[in-house]
Amino acid sequence: MTTPTTTPRILLAVSAVVAAALMMFGPADVAHAQGKGKGGGGKQGGAPAPAPAATRAPNPAWANAEVHTLKVQGNVYMIVGPGGNTTVQVGDSGALVVDTQYEEVSDKIVAEIRKLTSKPIRYVINTSADMDHTDGNAKISRAGAPVIGGNLGAVAFDNGATIVAHENVLRAMSEGAEGKADTNADKLPTTTFFQGKKEIFFNEEPVIVMFEPAAHTNGDSMVFFRRSDVIATGDIFNMDSYPVVDVDKGGNIQGVIKALNVVLDITIPKHEQEGGTYVIPGHGRLTDEHDVLEYRDMVTIIRDRVQNLIKQGKTLAQVKAAKPTFEYDGRWSAATGPGSTDGFVEAVFRSLAPKK
Repeated sequence: MTTPTTTPRILLAVSAVVAAALMMFGPADVAHAQGKGKGGGGKQGGAPAPAPAATRAPNPAWANAEVHTLKVQGNVYMIVGPGGNTTVQVGDSGALVVDTQYEEVSDKIVAEIRKLTSKPIRYVINTSADMDHTDGNAKISRAGAPVIGGNLGAVAFDNGATIVAHENVLRAMSEGAEGKADTNADKLPTTTFFQGKKEIFFNEEPVIVMFEPAAHTNGDSMVFFRRSDVIATGDIFNMDSYPVVDVDKGGNIQGVIKALNVVLDITIPKHEQEGGTYVIPGHGRLTDEHDVLEYRDMVTIIRDRVQNLIKQGKTLAQVKAAKPTFEYDGRWSAATGPGSTDGFVEAVFRSLAPKK
């Protein structure tokens, strides 16, 4: 039985725990872990509460797709599937997953991770809000468990692996009217950061989540596994198309080039430019410093050509007719969409043209 004397002590103890959590993680992290911002109502960290998500039919092509695992180096592996590349770091503390692809292949990705370790999945990191990077968040997070003591908010209020992303990823994934439930609430990040980087020490390795503003979108991050010497870039760098620059979501060609230069600052090649620091792109094969260098130079040359045409007063149609990507199209143009020649040139033009 609680007496009038013990009641204040209980309240003080609860207040102290909440205050400690807020000091360690900030109000946004604790609120997200409690479920607020995940259909729980109310704004957290300035992000609107989620709106009802449209229920999509399962995609048979994705469901039937194969996934394959490649050992990169150190503690890091690359799982290739229909949504691009998933990066996995494993060790005695468990597994850390970067990008979860489509929900249709979540079970296959978890099965691949189980081949690498019997330890729980502890962290999921999203490099952007794109569906092919986040759609499997719920299933893969639920297949894991939070780090005990390492992220108190998640231990206290959540049963799955902690989902980490930039705050703008949470905003993009939770757009809509306040107070409405979201059928995809379990896919939302539970721990966010605003600027700079998020540092995690996991499996005896520093893992650095680096925010790259206004690149592919306004919420992109790259993940650097410092001891393993591997970088996962998300869609800032792809090996199967031109850069996908989503101008409507805050992306900009200048930010893409800046982020590629960050990768080049970190990477160190081995003998004759082969090996050394490995780079896992958002889509496409495993790469190293030389591949990023060639890609950066190609993007910079095209940027400069489009910029010069804009200075001459050319319209978008005239810039496209000038074919500023001509000698690169055979290698880099996707068949359709934003990674195609047409989509890329338009994104570069919109990034650089004076705003009216």
